[in-house]
Amino acid sequence: MEKHDGAVQSILELFCLLGAGYWRLCQFRCRESLQLFSVLPHVQHNTGWVLHQEGRAYFEMAEYQNAQRCLELMQGVEPHRMKGLDLLSTVLWQLKKEVELAHLAQRTVDFDRLAPEAWCVVGNCFSLQKEHETALVFFGRSLQLDPSFTYTHTLSGYEYMANEDFDKAMACFRNGIRLDERHYNAWYGMGAIYHRQEKYDLAEYHFQRAVQINPQSSVLRCNLGMSQYSNGKPVEALNTLAEAFRLDPHNPQARFQRATIYIALNRPEEALKELEKVRDAAPREATVHFAMGKVLKRLGRPEQAMRCFLTALDLDPKDNQLIKSAMDKLEEPDVLEEAEGAF
Repeated sequence: MEKHDGAVQSILELFCLLGAGYWRLCQFRCRESLQLFSVLPHVQHNTGWVLHQEGRAYFEMAEYQNAQRCLELMQGVEPHRMKGLDLLSTVLWQLKKEVELAHLAQRTVDFDRLAPEAWCVVGNCFSLQKEHETALVFFGRSLQLDPSFTYTHTLSGYEYMANEDFDKAMACFRNGIRLDERHYNAWYGMGAIYHRQEKYDLAEYHFQRAVQINPQSSVLRCNLGMSQYSNGKPVEALNTLAEAFRLDPHNPQARFQRATIYIALNRPEEALKELEKVRDAAPREATVHFAMGKVLKRLGRPEQAMRCFLTALDLDPKDNQLIKSAMDKLEEPDVLEEAEGAF
């Protein structure tokens, strides 16, 4: 009897640990989730389900190499498992690994042509090659097999966005939200469309909804910050971008966008401090050196500005007209303007 009770207790403890890890992952508390999964007994940890959840956690933190490792281990442990392969294909898409993604697409279709995940993988394969119409055909096939496959609705929305068919993209994102109100990717997609349409109130609202669902995402907060700035809320935007950087110190985009706002607010010293840190993190980004040159010109340091412009020209010769124009105007009075774009 005692042996039986001990076995039951062990099973309960195991399910408590699995449940706690999964619950934290659903709350996007990814580090905590990974810590809980890491203390599982090896025989329980080395399962397709746990490795899938770990891959999701790393994916949400934009640690794509680790996500790929976990999801490929999942494949090795459960070669028949289809769940999670759509996520692996997105990881390979993010890493721009065309060959690996093509092989994955071939294997999944050969294994199970009736699985919606298989055609989602194929769609991502063509998306990476910028064949958006073909990608949409395969995403459509995935949805024919499972109309409730939320992720494919969202991926279809991004393909329509790439084709600038915003009405159809919106319809896809709305379908995703209808199926899963906590699907933050769809809220983000709608926010991105509204931002491109310069409907900044609506963009801010939708980015805010995405952040409420996934408050740990530095990328979401970057987009929210820029929509707040475009919506005439520079102080809120700076605070949001500061939080984005706190969440992910390896995300230089947050600092670059803060610098952009400081430039627009005519606070060049603060802009320069941010840009110097971005340059240290991304030394080969021509946009950063170009922005630094413009700030240094405003600060009355033309020699340093010229060095930055020359570095930008060396890193990005195709943008030479814009850079050379700035170099030619180095001795002219400065005009208040924002940094060019993002990197």
